[in-house]
Amino acid sequence: ELAELLDAITRDAAFEAQSRGVHVTGPAAAGPVWVRGHGDWLASAVENVVRNALRYTGEGTTVTIALESDAESVRVRVRDQGPGVPDAELERIFEPFHRVAASRTRDSGGDGIGLAITARVLAAHGGRASAANDPAGGLVVTLSLPRRTGPAGA
Repeated sequence: ELAELLDAITRDAAFEAQSRGVHVTGPAAAGPVWVRGHGDWLASAVENVVRNALRYTGEGTTVTIALESDAESVRVRVRDQGPGVPDAELERIFEPFHRVAASRTRDSGGDGIGLAITARVLAAHGGRASAANDPAGGLVVTLSLPRRTGPAGA
């Protein structure tokens, strides 16, 4: 159940972000949203994206975690208010060990594998990870998964 998983991740991220004055908002509970998959792997995939958003968003800004769904699919969108990513790099950020700029080094907190893991976890679940720059500033990472109608065995 993805809404519960996102709620737990949002609470953890909000606690972690307090020291920088960053706010984290999560999706409003609108009932259960089911996907077929390994809960720990999916949690890790979302956490990788949220941690990147926390790392690159500006102090005193907000990281937004949204959950959208329709009859066919579910989308988790994580938006930060950081510098974004050059358009030519948007697909490459999901490649292992790829760093966007020299300023994004292992010393700055990343080793270049978090988003690659996220992309592989999503692919293993029949989904996809993508990224786009928000015209208002920041980066939006979208995790898309096939929707399931209910819990296993239902």
